[in-house]
Amino acid sequence: MSPEFYPAIINGEKVATGKSLDDINPSTGKVFAQFARCGLDEIDQAVEAAREASNRVWRETDAAARGAVVRRMGELLLQNKTELTHLESLDTGKPLTQANADVMVSSRYFTYYASAIETLHGDNIQGKKDAFAYTEREPFGVTAHIIPWNYPMQISARTLAPALVAGNCCILKPAEEAPLTSIRLCELALEAGLPAGVLNVVPGLGHEAGAALSAHPGIDHLSFTGSRQVGTLVARAAAENIVPVTLELGGKSPNIVFPDADLDVAIPTIVNSIIQNAGQTCSAGSRLLVHESINEEVLERIVKALSDIRIGHGADDPDLGPVISEQQLERVVSYVRQARNDSNLVCGGGLPVDEKLAGGFFFLPTLFANVKSGMPIWREEVFGPVLAGATFKDDEEALALANDSEYGMISAIWTSNVQRAHRMAKELLCAQVYVNSYGAGGGVELPFGGYKRSGYGREKGFEGLLQYTQLKTVLFKL
Repeated sequence: MSPEFYPAIINGEKVATGKSLDDINPSTGKVFAQFARCGLDEIDQAVEAAREASNRVWRETDAAARGAVVRRMGELLLQNKTELTHLESLDTGKPLTQANADVMVSSRYFTYYASAIETLHGDNIQGKKDAFAYTEREPFGVTAHIIPWNYPMQISARTLAPALVAGNCCILKPAEEAPLTSIRLCELALEAGLPAGVLNVVPGLGHEAGAALSAHPGIDHLSFTGSRQVGTLVARAAAENIVPVTLELGGKSPNIVFPDADLDVAIPTIVNSIIQNAGQTCSAGSRLLVHESINEEVLERIVKALSDIRIGHGADDPDLGPVISEQQLERVVSYVRQARNDSNLVCGGGLPVDEKLAGGFFFLPTLFANVKSGMPIWREEVFGPVLAGATFKDDEEALALANDSEYGMISAIWTSNVQRAHRMAKELLCAQVYVNSYGAGGGVELPFGGYKRSGYGREKGFEGLLQYTQLKTVLFKL
């Protein structure tokens, strides 16, 4: 029996490109589906379709009517939750519980922005008495969305929902490792009543479809989530056309644990922050900073928690699934091999021996201690279930260690001292700070992005809607 084929969708039509790519289940290492391999021709067609839809229908549609269609998209995600959950789990290897949460959050993006668009407004500017000036927000026109493989459904939703309600027409390029729920999302969008051409999906290879989309002169705005290296290429290509870009490029986020922390709350959260999605999260809590007075206890408790982690196929709904690909597994192994020579491996550090996991891309949850700030495992994004630990003596050293990174995505402060929490939050060089918690748990309402090399621009919340509008000022002489 041949694997199911997933086409591109351009101008409301399913498009088989003549070339296809295999989709591999990370839990088994086996091909389970195939999808269209788009290139420059399909990108041209998608841009033309989006431009025509923008000029013909979507830009002129009332905000409330756009919101109603987008809200319906969110409703259809929930109605197809079981199918989408299993498809996301197969495509990425993530446990069913995590895949289900992704569907729920994705639906929330569409319903949130469907409501938010009716609160979008310009301003009356008070100036000269003989003039009347105001601003209004308008869509860019055609927006491109290049998304990664770690949260394909969530990141598709969080970029598409604000772009669509703002009146833009979109071209979505999913990652070649996990494109299927993005394609299915486009099918549901058409079912929800989205006009043909308003949303187009062009799966394919990054250096073909992604590069062509980034450099296309018909794109008015581009959002990219992925590695810093590829993000640099995307931004450079967009700059040639003077196109604004929203970049979300990853992080090396710390959990900072003080002696007065509630460890019963902190330890499970810290562990979850590094095993969630097998550590393949831009905001993963991949650095652990612990006050030296409690370091031994914290490490012992983390080791105990990691030893209880259930590893397995995504469909079996374990705590920890595989990484996305053999290439990614080799990357994780390389970092761990290097770190073994320069720091203390506390637990994990290799592949599981369970025969049931043979063929999949699994790696044991891993903890290193006494990691120095110059080591690659401390400074670079591993994108696997690998936690790098270090100690500090006082608040100033904790702050210095936390900020000693070229990334600035998330930080967490574990303390019962309110003054310390506020002081640290003010001084941490990152875009989100959590106190006695970690991560937004979806956090649709919370603006998200990066400082420093983690990127620029904001997604989520009302700021995410503003990202997909451009401001116009109008002045009347009275």
